[in-house]
Amino acid sequence: MAKFNEFNNKKVLVTGGAGCVGSNLTHKLAELGAEVLILDNLSSAYEWNISKHENIKFIKGDILDDAALKRVFKENPDYVYHLAAHFANQNSVDNPEKDLMVNGIGILKVLQYAQLVGVERFIYSSSGCGVYGLESKMPFKEHDISISLHTPYQVTKLLGELYTNYFKNLYDLPIVNARFFNVFGPGEVPGKYRNVIPNFFYWSITKQSLPITGDGSETRDWTYVADIVNGLLAMGIEESAIGEAINLGSGEDHKVIDMANKVNSLTGNTEGIAYIARRDWDAKSKLLSSIDKAKDILNYKPTVSFENGLKNTYNWFTDNWDNIEKSAEF
Repeated sequence: MAKFNEFNNKKVLVTGGAGCVGSNLTHKLAELGAEVLILDNLSSAYEWNISKHENIKFIKGDILDDAALKRVFKENPDYVYHLAAHFANQNSVDNPEKDLMVNGIGILKVLQYAQLVGVERFIYSSSGCGVYGLESKMPFKEHDISISLHTPYQVTKLLGELYTNYFKNLYDLPIVNARFFNVFGPGEVPGKYRNVIPNFFYWSITKQSLPITGDGSETRDWTYVADIVNGLLAMGIEESAIGEAINLGSGEDHKVIDMANKVNSLTGNTEGIAYIARRDWDAKSKLLSSIDKAKDILNYKPTVSFENGLKNTYNWFTDNWDNIEKSAEF
């Protein structure tokens, strides 16, 4: 993939920059010589997770707050990576109105400011796990989205793509829609609405059994965060990506039971597995992305194996255990 020298001396705004993808992306951007602005309200992330780099400026604020948006867009960013979101399917089922406000009104506000200052590129973090439906053929290809969805989060992630496309069509805003598949890796703190891998590591390290919703044969396209970051960087510089929706996945799927056993093996946990009922909204037993479009447009190629990604994640847990233990809320 490209060396991304284009980001040197550029100003980049990352909303939600304290989260897993955001913290890894901002660290990489700072290494590339970009001046990075993070806007994050820390509702599902932590300031200790942000890289301590002289090129990174953290502003605690909400994307629904015009004062916060005026503050960051006054800096005239060249690029916007919109990662801020009301996160997680179950969270959206429990709090659908908040989900709509943050993921609907939130992206609309950010897009309006981005259009006013004339950014060079607006990259939106959509969800490959959300916009494809039960009738979509596997591996999921970008044209085969669905409007028959199962959670508010899936609905509002698709809504975000509709809004970015609208700004592209009416204002010629140079947007790219990045469809993430099951991101995991260093930087994701476990908690009530967090993803399965960080939660499994937390429970495994604390010698608890790992709860599997289903029979364990379900598969997911887990994608290591560093590969996601490389895809996002390429979306910022490739002209042919403008106006496109592009999957960022690993192109491989793994069984949940195999993942759980690998986590327990890494931590030395002997408490095993506990099987519980599948959640009402969890209708997809298999997730697998097609990354052909990403390869063609972005020269995207995942480089971190699932096994090595799990090892790296475990190492991050052990290195940051004190902060993780005091921050995790279930």
